[in-house]
Amino acid sequence: MLSDTKQNLLEQLVSNASFEELIYAKGYLAGYIAKSGEGNSMPQKSSALVNVKPLIVYGTETGNAKKVASKLQASFKKEKINAKSVDIFQFDVKKLEKETLVLFVISTQGEGEFPLNAKDFYEKLKSSNVNLGQLSYAVFGLGDSSYPLFCSAGTLLDEVLEEKGAKRLLPLVKADVDFNPLVENWQKDLQNLFSDVKTEAKVAHSVQNIPHKKNYKGNIKHKIVLNDNGSNKETYHIEIVSDEEISYQPGDALGVIPKNSQKDIQFILDEFNVEKEQEFSIKGETKTAFDWLESRNVKGLSKHTLDAISPVLEIEILSEKADLLDVLNSAEQKNLDADKFSKLLEILLPVAPRLYSISSSKEAHDGEVHLTVNLHKFNTNDQEKEGFASRYLADLPLEEEFEFYIHKNENFRLPEEDKDIILIGPGTGIAPFRSFLAERDSTGAEGKNWLFFGEQHFSLDFYYQTEIQEWISTGVLTKLSTAFSRDQQRKIYVQDRILENAKEFNQWIENGAYIYLCGQKNPMSKDVEQTLIEVISAQRNVSVEQAIEILDELENEGKFLKDVY
Repeated sequence: MLSDTKQNLLEQLVSNASFEELIYAKGYLAGYIAKSGEGNSMPQKSSALVNVKPLIVYGTETGNAKKVASKLQASFKKEKINAKSVDIFQFDVKKLEKETLVLFVISTQGEGEFPLNAKDFYEKLKSSNVNLGQLSYAVFGLGDSSYPLFCSAGTLLDEVLEEKGAKRLLPLVKADVDFNPLVENWQKDLQNLFSDVKTEAKVAHSVQNIPHKKNYKGNIKHKIVLNDNGSNKETYHIEIVSDEEISYQPGDALGVIPKNSQKDIQFILDEFNVEKEQEFSIKGETKTAFDWLESRNVKGLSKHTLDAISPVLEIEILSEKADLLDVLNSAEQKNLDADKFSKLLEILLPVAPRLYSISSSKEAHDGEVHLTVNLHKFNTNDQEKEGFASRYLADLPLEEEFEFYIHKNENFRLPEEDKDIILIGPGTGIAPFRSFLAERDSTGAEGKNWLFFGEQHFSLDFYYQTEIQEWISTGVLTKLSTAFSRDQQRKIYVQDRILENAKEFNQWIENGAYIYLCGQKNPMSKDVEQTLIEVISAQRNVSVEQAIEILDELENEGKFLKDVY
């Protein structure tokens, strides 16, 4: 027991101490007690954790950052650490001044951009005058090392927090696509900081060695349009072969770096009066103008890139996103030359990879890689445009060699062979599920399989219809539910079919089935998730809030898996 005076002094010291100071004081006292007790019958040092309450703030586009945050929260709970997590979109910058310990999990999108739900938070934090001297923090960045600005959002967030006076607990972690091992290491590092364990040698866990992604060279052996004449869609089935064995599993994606067309390259060169073979040196590397432009991104430039281009071209660019060709077309006074072209090359980033879910099974398709690619068409400023990568693949000649790599997706794998699966994949979302079903067919897996597929018209847009019917006849596919939205007056989607089969759907889940969802994030995946909540709520007679918790738990257990884009 302490005297009142000593108790008051201790309380004053603790109330004014930072989180790092508390950790230091605890370690100091523990060491002092251990030293004082040498030779005495002292009790063993307690491994109880410091009374910390970390707040986990996540910013996500596809759900991976939320998954990491949930995993951290669950692991902390097991160690009796009272942590909570919150979407960064719902977290006010001003609240940071009242927090003492925040763990950020943030993904990176596109040209090194923040997720949509995190952009506003970062911009407000950057422009604010908050004093975060009381805050201790750590940042876990999620990204893909194949992209030019790997984990840029995590880097920017880490820097601005330090600028505002916050204290960094651990070095910034830059996690590649296979992030689970790093999450576990980060969690251990944090727990070591919160406990009596000495941490000097432990922090090294957070340092990452980025694995090299193996590039393959191959060519397209076969390519057909899956839609019949009269369809609004143009969806390609593409078969790729290589002289080298391609290592992949169902659930993986193929990464391809498209090249700009000769037509677009020539247009840009003409605007700057630059010859194709004219050489330019950028950051110590010399290539021809044509070679530079072939591999530089000129499509869908971000606001950040457009703002950097504006003074170089001496024009005002108001667009939030635009193609370089449109910018050059709309410029009134150009005065473009080779010097401005060189400066432009320094700003433009390399073309980022595009990922396509693999729709084949290595076991069932003799090592080939198959893709299901929709030629993306959209309107911008009254102009019809097409997807850069999908057009590149659609135009790529047969037998012409190109490079690609395999994007491993350990978070979208088949379960054990005896487990049941529910596959929800409208449109090209069917791609990985063709892979799953072909794999289960070839291995003789005993688990039941239920496929939900949707498109516009049965007669025009039923992808892989013959194969699906064969899987039904052989019993590989236990149940098929289709939704062709334009074949009747009222549009019907896959979520409508889920509701129609609500009782059976819930029974499958209660019996341990794994749910897989692939396809467009907006609005499809959100609509499907809302439907799943409705089904669980109605069939189990629980509140919507409880149904949300049940679905979240399924996701945390790895029994609700998503690959949305």
